[in-house]
Amino acid sequence: MKEKVILAYSGGLDTTAIIPWLKEHFDYEVICCCIDCGQGSELEGLEERAKLSGASKLYIEDLVDDFCDNYIVPCVQANAVYENKYLLGTSMARPAIAKRLVEVARKEGASAICHGATGKGNDQIRFELGIKALAPDLKIIAPWRMTDIWTMKSREDEIEYCKQHGIHLPFSADSSYSRDRNLWHISHEGLELEDPASEPNYDHLLVLGVTPEKAPDKGEYVTMTFEKGIPVSVNGEKMKVSDIIRKLNELGGKHGIGIVDIVENRVVGMKSRGVYETPGGTILMEAHQQLEELVLDRATMEVKKDMGNKMAQIVYEGKWFTPLREAVQAFVESTQEYVTGEVKFKLYKGNIIKAGTTSPYSLYSESLASFTTGDLYDHHDADGFITLFGLPLKVRAMKMAEVNQQKN
Repeated sequence: MKEKVILAYSGGLDTTAIIPWLKEHFDYEVICCCIDCGQGSELEGLEERAKLSGASKLYIEDLVDDFCDNYIVPCVQANAVYENKYLLGTSMARPAIAKRLVEVARKEGASAICHGATGKGNDQIRFELGIKALAPDLKIIAPWRMTDIWTMKSREDEIEYCKQHGIHLPFSADSSYSRDRNLWHISHEGLELEDPASEPNYDHLLVLGVTPEKAPDKGEYVTMTFEKGIPVSVNGEKMKVSDIIRKLNELGGKHGIGIVDIVENRVVGMKSRGVYETPGGTILMEAHQQLEELVLDRATMEVKKDMGNKMAQIVYEGKWFTPLREAVQAFVESTQEYVTGEVKFKLYKGNIIKAGTTSPYSLYSESLASFTTGDLYDHHDADGFITLFGLPLKVRAMKMAEVNQQKN
C-alpha cells in the first residue's frame, strides 16, 4: 500500500496543483483536509475539485466553534494585539488547523502532512511548530521550499502544470490580492499594497465592510454582556461566541469599523504590508477592554498589559502548543473571574464610542471619584502620600544641588 499524506487543502490553485505534484514526486496517496474556520463560500465545490485533481479523499472539518471558543476567546481576554494593530486573525487559526491536520493524519495512518505556505511567510512556521509539538514523528512537506523539484514560479505555471496532468479547472491567471479569510477577519496582501507609499484601493479591496466615508450618517447603539470575560449576548439576545462574532461582523462592516493598514515585522525577519478587515473582532476587543477598565485594579492591569503583549508574540510566532502559552493564558484567565457586566457603545463611521458600562464588580466609587469629600478619602492624607511618593525625586535634586555647589 502507498504511504498517505494529508494535504492542508484550501481549494485554491496552489493547493490544487500540489495534489498531482505529491503523487508525481513522492507516489503518495493524497488525502485532502479542508479546515472550515468560517471562510464561507470558499468551501463550495471542493470535494469535486479535490477528486478531479487526484485526491483519494477529502475531509471538510468544521472548526468554527472550536476556533472561537478555544483560540479567539483566550486572545480577546488577554487583549493580545501584535504591534499595536494586528488582531491575530490568521495567527490564531493556524494552531487550530495544525491540531486537526494531526488528528486526521492519525485517523488515516498517514506518515506526512503537506502545506502550501510559502517560504517567506509566517504560516509555514505556525503550521510546522504546531505539527512538531503534537506529532514529532510525522514528516512535513513544504513544496514552496523544495525549489529543486517545485519548479512553478507563477499562477500561469501552476495552471499549465494542472493542464498537463489532466486537471482543467476554471482558475484564472489574473493576479489579485493574496487573501486569508476566516470568521474573525480577512487579510489582504499584494498588488498596490506591496508599495508602502501607495494608498490602498479600498473600493477594490474591501470584502467585509465599507470605508468610514461610505458608512451610514447615523450612528447605531449596541449593547453587549460578558460573563467572566466571555461575550454572551448582543442587544439582549444570548448567543454562542461564533454567532456573536458573525453579528458584530455585520454591524462593524456596515459602520466601517476595524480596517487596519499595517507594515508588520514577520517572524522570518522581513517587513510586510497588509490591510486587515476585522470588524467584529475590533468591536469585541474594545467592549471587553471597556469592561475591564471598571473591574481590574491598577496593578493587575499593568501586568496584564505585559502578558497581553507576550500572548500576542507567542501566537504570532506559532508557539501556541507551548508551556509558556499555557502559563500566560492561566494568568489571564485568573484575571477574568469578575469581568462580568454590560457594555453599551455607539458605532459611527469607523468609531466605537462609549455609551455606558456597568458591572456588579465595578471598582469605581462615585463618592471617591467625585470632587466632594467622601467618607473614604481625606484630602489631607495626600500630603503624606506625596511626600513619600516624591521622596526619591527630592533626595536626588538635593544631592545634585550639593554636587553642583561643590563644583562651583
